[in-house]
Amino acid sequence: MIRWRKGVVARVRREWPGAVELDVTTEEGGARALAYPALVGRPEPGDTVLLNTTALAMGLGTGGYAMVVALPDRLPQDPSGPGHLVKARYTPLQATVLGVDEQDSPFHDVLRDADSLDGMPVIVADLHSALPAILCGLYGSHPPQPPSGDARDTGGEPSPEGAAAPGRPPRVVYVMLDGGALPAWFSMSCARLRESGWLAGTVTVGQAFGGDMEAVTLHTGLLAARHVMGADIAVVTQGPGNLGTGTRWGFSGVSAGEAVNAAAVLGGRPVAALRVSEGDLRERHIGVSHHSLTAYGRVALAPAQVAVPELPGEFGERVARQAEPLSARHELVRVPVDGLREALAGCPVRLSTMGRGLDEDLPYFLASAAAGRHAASLPAGEDAGSGAS
Repeated sequence: MIRWRKGVVARVRREWPGAVELDVTTEEGGARALAYPALVGRPEPGDTVLLNTTALAMGLGTGGYAMVVALPDRLPQDPSGPGHLVKARYTPLQATVLGVDEQDSPFHDVLRDADSLDGMPVIVADLHSALPAILCGLYGSHPPQPPSGDARDTGGEPSPEGAAAPGRPPRVVYVMLDGGALPAWFSMSCARLRESGWLAGTVTVGQAFGGDMEAVTLHTGLLAARHVMGADIAVVTQGPGNLGTGTRWGFSGVSAGEAVNAAAVLGGRPVAALRVSEGDLRERHIGVSHHSLTAYGRVALAPAQVAVPELPGEFGERVARQAEPLSARHELVRVPVDGLREALAGCPVRLSTMGRGLDEDLPYFLASAAAGRHAASLPAGEDAGSGAS
């Protein structure tokens, strides 16, 4: 189940908040490795490292790294401070974090009886790669400016009814599910979006960890985004990576349907982003992916507004036709895509899905951006859950 190797750090390649990328030397040669300093300490050249090389050996498209499990000759200090939530429970790297919803949290009283998102739009997507594209559509030609001062400040006052206050971009919080990568630190995109001011913060829920705030469930994660972090809009996707088996039900993206239900039961406005592709070689993902059709058509029991991008030509007609069965439960909203290509080109992070960039699979990114564009258009005071009955 695990391929263990011992290596020596040759050099530090690069780093971003929460992660350090390394060149390591093993008996089998050189390899790229990734370490999370909060878990194992910060490796330096010359350090001996214990590695899990499973993902590297399997050639995984997302995260083909050797993972640093420990620095056996230089262990980090014991953790200090409050926190009783255990994530990655009963694995060798289980970690204790302070949950925003636990009794020791300064926000426990806020969340103890919290029960409503006040009509806040909640954009739901299958893949992590949809996140920056959604933000491009949400902000359009008026993206937020990089924050001044402490970029890790997670506080803020939400606007009434989920709407941004006049004259400022909406405050967006990312709620990361545990269907893909568990550490939020793995996502370089998240780190860059945070630094650029495009995200106000990240809440990691379930077994995921490493966000600005931690929560036990998606429900408390959404409530924390709204009532603690001051979100006007939340975006929900799994972390980087995706588990699929080529079967109708065996894929981690079924959580998108469950996220629609969570947003609706809490009085939010679920906005569903379709997973669309013209560049995927697998027939089940051409046009509207079977992931979206199953998650929204079968798993989501509550109505959502499904953003259907108005793509040109026969492919656009195919997407509209494939999405039509979702109207039995949801409200299909046709969203123009004019200007979204330019907005996507201005993204502060590299756009990539399954190894394909903006030009290799433009419809994928347009579909995600369309969901952001629609969420930005929702007026204040609109009744939550206004999808089809």
